[in-house]
Amino acid sequence: MERITGVDAARGLAVLGMVTAHVGPSSEVFWSPAGWLAVADGRSAATFALLAGVSAALLSGGPDPVVGTRLVQSRTRILVRAALLFVLGGLVTMLGTPVAVILGHYALYFAVVVAFLRARPRELLWAAAGFAVLGPPICFTIAATLAEEQVRPTMLADLVVGPYYPAGIWMAYVFTGLAVGRLDLRSRDVRLRLAGAGAGLAIVGYLGSRVALAAYAGAPESTLQLLRAGPHDDTAFEVVGNTGVALVVLAVLLVAAERWPRALFPLVATGALALTVYVGHIVVIALLGDDVVWHATAGTWAAFLVVILVAASLWRAFVGRGQVILERIAILLIDLFGERALTH
Repeated sequence: MERITGVDAARGLAVLGMVTAHVGPSSEVFWSPAGWLAVADGRSAATFALLAGVSAALLSGGPDPVVGTRLVQSRTRILVRAALLFVLGGLVTMLGTPVAVILGHYALYFAVVVAFLRARPRELLWAAAGFAVLGPPICFTIAATLAEEQVRPTMLADLVVGPYYPAGIWMAYVFTGLAVGRLDLRSRDVRLRLAGAGAGLAIVGYLGSRVALAAYAGAPESTLQLLRAGPHDDTAFEVVGNTGVALVVLAVLLVAAERWPRALFPLVATGALALTVYVGHIVVIALLGDDVVWHATAGTWAAFLVVILVAASLWRAFVGRGQVILERIAILLIDLFGERALTH
């Protein structure tokens, strides 16, 4: 299916938001310049996850889901991508940066979603609602039990109920994205509905959290934990609010990328090279040291963004897709590790 530049633009903004969350300056005063940057924390990663579902939908036919042999091919492509992401995630995590790497979780999202490529949008939205509502209490309870019993969680348990990007909750974003990707994203009416639904969800999620916290002030922490909507609180309120923001961002950039393609080219290029950009910025953090995260400055943050936008634009204009290089590197690493396993 032909690439939709607005989706790339949204993905580009999401990955730049994640870079901002990692190396951008922060402030407790929201109305300060640095305070505004806090908007990227949590919401950008959630948008990234929702767009994983959109990508899976587009890889399997978009509004006209594939069947038969083409469905098998689509599932294979998505599973191969999941395997590559898992390997890359492990390698990037080994760099030891103070960044919660999302790639391993992203791999699990893709692995799960292949079983739902033939599901209808309404079924997917019901599944998303289930993960958003039931996921938080279930995941929090399991995580608390493991902590109380001092059981070290397995890798799978960490991916499903861990403190960052838990699949038991974040599949809500992915299923929503898969449902959205089954719509005609080139349709004006669809874009308007996405923007309207997104705005409504954002209000319900964030405002609903404030109302609930005020109503249950003084309640036990186990109750308050389910009512917050801050970055990575992973409650139903945050999931609803973040989903709303992601839908508005997608709707706006679907329109903007078509109307002003030249102006948004750097952002589109960044989105088309999102995996390269994500891995590359963590490698740079590892080279510069942890202080670039713990003692972030506006200058360093701006330098990251400028270099990313310029490099992605040049690469996209003169070379092509950066993911191909990373996929080849991952395949080479898999081959190397496989040979080592056979010789030991």
